Amino acid sequence: MITNNAKQFTLTLKAVSSKDKVNELVLKENGAVSLISEDKIIYYYVEENSCLKDLWNSLESFIKSNKYDLNVDVDSFISKFEKAEEAFQTVVEAIAFASHKDLDYKEKSTEPKSINFVFDKKYNSIYEVSLIKIEYMDFARDLQDLPPNIGTSVEIANRLAAKAKELSDIKVTVYDKKQIEQMGMGLLLSVNAGSNVEARVVVMEYNSDPSQKRTALVGKGITFDTGGYNLKPSNFIENMKFDMSGAAIVSSTVMALAKAKVKTNVVSIGLLTDNRIGGKATLTESVIKSMNGKTVEITNTDAEGRLVLADGITYAVRNAKADRAITVATLTGAIDVALGKWFTGTFSTSDSFYGEFDKAAIKAQEAVWRMPVLKDHLKAMQCSKVADLANSEPGRQAGSSTAAAFLDSFAEGKDFIHLDIASTADINKRGRAPMLRTMFELLNK
Repeated sequence: MITNNAKQFTLTLKAVSSKDKVNELVLKENGAVSLISEDKIIYYYVEENSCLKDLWNSLESFIKSNKYDLNVDVDSFISKFEKAEEAFQTVVEAIAFASHKDLDYKEKSTEPKSINFVFDKKYNSIYEVSLIKIEYMDFARDLQDLPPNIGTSVEIANRLAAKAKELSDIKVTVYDKKQIEQMGMGLLLSVNAGSNVEARVVVMEYNSDPSQKRTALVGKGITFDTGGYNLKPSNFIENMKFDMSGAAIVSSTVMALAKAKVKTNVVSIGLLTDNRIGGKATLTESVIKSMNGKTVEITNTDAEGRLVLADGITYAVRNAKADRAITVATLTGAIDVALGKWFTGTFSTSDSFYGEFDKAAIKAQEAVWRMPVLKDHLKAMQCSKVADLANSEPGRQAGSSTAAAFLDSFAEGKDFIHLDIASTADINKRGRAPMLRTMFELLNK
């Protein structure tokens, strides 16, 4: 439970530094916590020149292991940093994020401890927006954590639509298989071909300022990825329920913007299906026609994410009339090799659009790293003898960049950013809804 009262609990979490006079028993190491019972305070030590990203990480770790209901003296934290508003936002969002009760189906489950934030009233507006962001991050995380037998494309589409109905300013459209066929989304349908569960496309539109550029957020929603006929080995099939993270994140971003009543013009497209083997599943070396008319040779059925995203980009550009687009996807294992869990791989041929995005990521305290996407990367995807494109390049070179180039070729000249969250979507078998806060900041102007 999160509250905001003057004082509610016995114990208080308070930040201190070398400039404060405190009990000599307080550990003086960055991020260290010391419970001094006679003070009824848990002291959190902050070293000079500490960064907010480190603060987020250490606060999250502490809250997840915390065994007490706590007041949090937020003002004591922000006094230790030059940028007070950003520090306030980091403290509140990190603690609220860590206080979320993770989804489980256990007979008996432990509830997280309650948190009461105490701070100067001048930060009320930031506080309210921060809690909105975390609310929708938590919603997305719960969708990520759904077991695949429950979190099917139909069930996730239903949950997204139901959540959006809580907001009056969002237009929601859920397309079923027949409508997807009528739109000509051949690539999405090719991934869905082996499944006994129909595909869904969930579109959420929020336009509170028509004068702004229309931004499309396109999310990969593979509810479970077996790899198809290019079947994954057992050690790579684990955690494939998280392959729908992009769709959950982009949809939740639009809902967060709407609840916060941000003046913006945005549409999300979540493309939902699983990727299975079966009698009707797409075979390797098949040639499929995309929504925009390009043909794609399926050289690897396990490179399915870029297929559904390609049709989603076409919908964004042609049907939703987007001026620019962002794709969010657990797309490539190659990004894990390149960047590990520390960064989301970011690809764009537009320096100006990337510049805006990078500033938003800094404000949101989310780590991104720009990766190359070159004309030569697209040439590698034009290797098919029988189709305009292959969905997987031969060899193992620059797999994340060639995938991004494939996607960029469907953007029809619009400014485009691709976010590969394959290594940041989940940690320790729990969803984290990365890039929601960054996209929120990008569109919150």
